[in-house]
Amino acid sequence: MKNPHFSAGQLHVAMFGQKEAVGNRSGGIEVVVAELSKRMAKSGNIVTCFNRSVYLRDKDKKNRKKIKEYEGVRQKYVPTVNRRGMAAVTSSFFAALFSSFGNFDVVHIHAEGPAFFCWIPKLAGKRVIVTIHGLDHKRAKWGKIASKYILQGEKNAVRFADEIIVLSLNMQRYFKEKYGRETVYIPNGVNRPTIRKANLITKLYGLKKDSYVLYLGRIVPEKGIQYLIQAYKKVHTDKKLIIAGASSDSDFFLEKLKKCAADDSRIIFTGFVQGKLLEELYSNSYIFCLPSDLEGMPLSLLEAMSYGNCCLVSDIPECADIVADKAVVFGRTDINMLSEALNLLCDRPEIVRNYREKVAGYIFEKYDWDTITTHTVALYRGRLSYEDSFYKQIPVSQRWQ
Repeated sequence: MKNPHFSAGQLHVAMFGQKEAVGNRSGGIEVVVAELSKRMAKSGNIVTCFNRSVYLRDKDKKNRKKIKEYEGVRQKYVPTVNRRGMAAVTSSFFAALFSSFGNFDVVHIHAEGPAFFCWIPKLAGKRVIVTIHGLDHKRAKWGKIASKYILQGEKNAVRFADEIIVLSLNMQRYFKEKYGRETVYIPNGVNRPTIRKANLITKLYGLKKDSYVLYLGRIVPEKGIQYLIQAYKKVHTDKKLIIAGASSDSDFFLEKLKKCAADDSRIIFTGFVQGKLLEELYSNSYIFCLPSDLEGMPLSLLEAMSYGNCCLVSDIPECADIVADKAVVFGRTDINMLSEALNLLCDRPEIVRNYREKVAGYIFEKYDWDTITTHTVALYRGRLSYEDSFYKQIPVSQRWQ
């Protein structure tokens, strides 16, 4: 589709759906928004991110420059009711309102919940792009009312968005079969990492190179951490299990996991990690495990592979399609199969080494942020069709159509 209004020149882009400002990493959406917006700004576009006001940390308040702009990206903060279930709704409503009356060519909304309000900038004549990061209405942490609201956000995206970006072929199939709606497949990317020796992790947790199995991500039911803990408790190994990440409106689930793990001193919960601590955890793990029931496109898996990790993942398409034959795959929710895989890998380091040798170069070639940003901007301008997206790079044998 051609749109001459966006054919050339500087674009003014608004983004919302993320919790925090660019420069603060709290989840996958925040990483995606940061990587896209920084590159867009660097190439001469004006990008404004509308963030939740409740995430204005004290240390940020002291640095007014960082609040207003970070690596060329303009930062705005919208009113937010800081209550479970209300933060996303209120911040998305005000972000949609502010972006509608601002001087923006494109409003890029991230996730199904915030997409509930995509009709507001659409009515204001903006070009509206929605990225579906996952089928959030299926997440176990939400009650019936919240799930219905999020599902309506999905339906509003189908009805009002000029373009919908999906992160996996499985999600592309879902929108086509359920709504008859064409979507554009643009996956997430990954940066070349900084490999670090064990230092902080040794001081804090007594960890050394290859001494632990790592899970890193949000602590929510759909990530399958409960299966990992049960499977790991059956494994005879001195290697520890590190559960790194924070809860996301799911403190009840975190407490349940801790109770399950209380009788095994090998299991360590680190809480939220970032910076050098995160880099050390990725750099020195023996195995990275992602046992998810539901994903959009897991950035933690891409990052783990970029560090050259041997990965062990559930067989849901969103994981299996990423790893291909470069990782070990087990049946979703199958605790016995997961336990057997952990035992095998802990007992056979040569298998782990073999997977490590395969992985890093493969992931950089397929998931490059610069290419992904170029495709996204082309979509903003109406220059990227369904046929021209990343879909055409997929071997015909792997395509679903």
